Amino acid sequence: MFTSVLMVEQPLSAADVDFVTTLHDDSMSFIVLMQPRGAEERLLRSLDDVALGELEQAIHEADEPDGEEARRPAALALEHSLRTLRDAGSEAVGQLVDGHPLDLLRAVVDQTHADEVIVLTAPHLVEEFTHRDWPNRARHKVGAPVLKLYAHNEEE
Repeated sequence: MFTSVLMVEQPLSAADVDFVTTLHDDSMSFIVLMQPRGAEERLLRSLDDVALGELEQAIHEADEPDGEEARRPAALALEHSLRTLRDAGSEAVGQLVDGHPLDLLRAVVDQTHADEVIVLTAPHLVEEFTHRDWPNRARHKVGAPVLKLYAHNEEE
């Protein structure tokens, strides 16, 4: 069985599940790490929204829950993602990220001997330009190949 650690920041869409479950010919097992939204990324998210021309979204970043308020939506997103992966025929377990995501990512890869890490994310232009995005940082931290994929929106 091929094991992937899947680091996500939003619920998996049907297109995301179809994509990640068909990346390999083997049966798949996923360990999903859901990153709750946080105030520390609010400025970067706003800058990304502006760079992508999504001014309305940039204005509403301040209205997004963070901290403990963000844990409940993240827990629901995680449960949805695990259920859709299982419905697609894959094994799936997961957890919310508490603390530093890259430390948890490395620990999970070490403990599970995962074959790869998949970071499924929205475009983060500012972080990508400065190489501070999760995939670039993870490549230097974990002992497995890191694949960066862009998440699909439900409207797509």
